[in-house]
Amino acid sequence: MSKIKFGTDGWRAIIAKEFTVSNVARVTLGATEWLGKNFDNSSVVIGHDCRFAGELFAETAAKVFANAGVKVFLAKGPVSTPMVSLGTLNKKASLGVVITASHNPPAYNGYKLKGHFGGPLLPKEIQEVEDLIPSSNSVNVNKLTIEEFAEKGLIEYIDLETIYFDHVEANFDMDAIRNSEMNFAYDGMFGSGQDVMRRLLPDIDFLHCDHNPGFNGTAPEPIHRNLGEFSDMIKISEGQIDCGLATDGDADRIGLYDSKGNFVDSHHIILLLIKYLVEEKKYGGKVVNAFSVTPKVKKMCDHYGLDYQVVQIGFKHIAGIMLTDDVLLGGEESGGIATKGHIPERDGIWMGLIIWEYMVKSGKTLEELIEGIYEIVGEFKFERIDLHLKEEDKLRIMANCKDDKYKSFGNLEVKRVETIDGFKYFFDNDEWVMIRASGTEPVLRTYAEAATNKRAFEILEQTHLEFKK
Repeated sequence: MSKIKFGTDGWRAIIAKEFTVSNVARVTLGATEWLGKNFDNSSVVIGHDCRFAGELFAETAAKVFANAGVKVFLAKGPVSTPMVSLGTLNKKASLGVVITASHNPPAYNGYKLKGHFGGPLLPKEIQEVEDLIPSSNSVNVNKLTIEEFAEKGLIEYIDLETIYFDHVEANFDMDAIRNSEMNFAYDGMFGSGQDVMRRLLPDIDFLHCDHNPGFNGTAPEPIHRNLGEFSDMIKISEGQIDCGLATDGDADRIGLYDSKGNFVDSHHIILLLIKYLVEEKKYGGKVVNAFSVTPKVKKMCDHYGLDYQVVQIGFKHIAGIMLTDDVLLGGEESGGIATKGHIPERDGIWMGLIIWEYMVKSGKTLEELIEGIYEIVGEFKFERIDLHLKEEDKLRIMANCKDDKYKSFGNLEVKRVETIDGFKYFFDNDEWVMIRASGTEPVLRTYAEAATNKRAFEILEQTHLEFKK
């Protein structure tokens, strides 16, 4: 059988091709052996999202763990990744497992590992689990039954949604949001945030909140190109919807829209969250961001006297720091954000509720709140284009970056370069472009920031022209 490798956020593969019952059992055997080496009387919380055969794969993992004597808390029905992480912490479990491929296309499923602290298992430990995955499956899963292990007390069903619901109710002024004159909308992208959002806020407008494992053929990633219907719905409302929230397949990433149906990227969301948490909640602490996040966050941290740290891309690098340091916020450009007062885990619904609470408590529109952050850091726009290239072209461009061959991009003269994870080239007027290769496919990711969207696209265009030379 093929070797199973964990990427930046779990193992992902195409259902029925590599993501099979047998391979899920193999991963679980590796996790079981890892638990035996690190915990006495170990236990695990398991949940799955809305993808095809999620229940089958979750039950497969549950049976393999239980067969090895590991106590399993199994969620019934789809749950979000943050629910599994919170449940792992709540039950004082040794490990959490989420059967999800997050924002990947519908043909994929995946296997995420969560630490006992309620966040992504750390890189060193993930590698330890990966190294223990056997080359073949030794367990006949078909001969094992959930009922048999339930009778023995080794498998117990758990209501992760209610645990999460109660946690939200205890930490937000939900009555203020529910009774506000502001109107909100939620696009569940057919993902696992839909049920709890209907429970939390039954009177808001909902889109794509039914169970559709094929996601209507669209990858459930909350970026503008996948959310055109949601944007149009807000525009058609002509100001009747004040803000729209979207979350991905497992509800750990956020997408946001203002009252005009304009997409609000993660950079702006991170800045809004910091401003609210510092000014209104009176929180302090360090801000930790992935390398692709706007440097405007550093400017805001300087304004409030907060420590600031930049790390490699991948939330697991942020989560490790949240365990050891006093962290106010950890964020990624891709929509994964965590804040103080919750678990060290990305949570799209939680971040959306903070923004909605900010709007309701301040009485300000999202557009007005964004103007407030511009008063501190200056106005900016961010754009990203992923280039699908031949592998040799991708490697040639990255070699040029490593050899410091790009001194300018068109008429843009490079003033300095940062290389924490990829290559970020800075120009005059706080403009920059970043180049980073995908580690798993022939894709080159390019990001740019400038005062306007038009200017950001011009920077990307000049960069792409330079690649052709």
